[in-house]
Amino acid sequence: MSSNMKVLQVIPKLGFGGAETGCYDLAHYLPENNCKSYIITSGGELLKYINKKKVKLFRLPVHSKNPVLILMNFILITLIILFCNIKIVHARSRAPAWSCLWATKITRRKFVTTFHGTYNYKSSLKKFYNSAMVRSDLIIAGSNFIFSHICENYKEFLEPKRRKLMVIFRGINTDFFSQKKVLDNKLNQLIKEWKIDINKFIILLPGRLTSWKGQELFIESINILNQQSDIKPFSAIILGSDQGRTVYYKKLLSLVQKYRLNTKIKFISSCKEMPVAYKISNLVVSASIEPEAFGRVSVEAQSMEKPIVASDIGGSKETIVKDKSGLFFKSADPISLAEKIKEIMNYEDNTLQSMGIEGRKNVIKKFDVEKMCNSTFVEYKKLIKQF
Repeated sequence: MSSNMKVLQVIPKLGFGGAETGCYDLAHYLPENNCKSYIITSGGELLKYINKKKVKLFRLPVHSKNPVLILMNFILITLIILFCNIKIVHARSRAPAWSCLWATKITRRKFVTTFHGTYNYKSSLKKFYNSAMVRSDLIIAGSNFIFSHICENYKEFLEPKRRKLMVIFRGINTDFFSQKKVLDNKLNQLIKEWKIDINKFIILLPGRLTSWKGQELFIESINILNQQSDIKPFSAIILGSDQGRTVYYKKLLSLVQKYRLNTKIKFISSCKEMPVAYKISNLVVSASIEPEAFGRVSVEAQSMEKPIVASDIGGSKETIVKDKSGLFFKSADPISLAEKIKEIMNYEDNTLQSMGIEGRKNVIKKFDVEKMCNSTFVEYKKLIKQF
């Protein structure tokens, strides 16, 4: 059966986000299991890493929300399905999901969607637009939090007799995110490049620069920590691109200057090898003020055997073992975040090491990429049987 399975994944762009890396990992997993793998995307940094011998790539403007382009994509995706004899189409975003929905209905192929975020809405029109993600034969939620979100907000679009809704946790490459795989020369190079004082306690906040990721909250908490006398020397790193949000970036810089934290907080726009960034840190923070659909930073940090402090909302509550691999702070409360950071800073080295070990065990057990890919593959095979 597997040899006859041809799977087409459709994603706006192949960057380094959770949805994108999940698409990339699955695309390369399928050929190893005797399936043919296809991707439609508009571009992205991950494209250069695609193994063209294993994965067939099509470039279409599937990132666009323009109705004319969505219609054009529908026609082209339909032709690709027919020409390549695609059996399953898997959409990972709303605009391409509409194109895929129409294409699979016309060609009578199986349609899968992965609901990667909460997709907030303030009008019935926006909710209808979001509903493309729950009109498939199989709806995959990346966490129990997202599963509940779908049930609570999109129940009018769910048809239990026709559609299946299930949780498949996102996975990460635990071989890649491993302390053992970080070379000393890479570590020393990054320490030198970022001008890191390794004698200080390093606090890392990864994530693109956008208000809901909580960079302002983090700066507020660092200011609170900095005013305390009974705390060890530390340095904080805000790692992430502003992705064109220059006004927000300038706002963060102004806040740092206001609190005179220029010597305490570094802004780093990008890092090609995140495992190295995690390894130089002593603590990783996820300060999101809105619920994370999954909380990839928390999982990556645990895989790298680093303690994590995260807000007590969203998917992170499912990925962190409370008080064993990390701590939770009260969402949107800088005082609570400062207290939890200080608590971690005061732990003995053996306690920090134990937290790291527990985190790594947790990720390997529940959030390894192989587990995610295999679970998705099993569901694909069930759909194929329905043809």
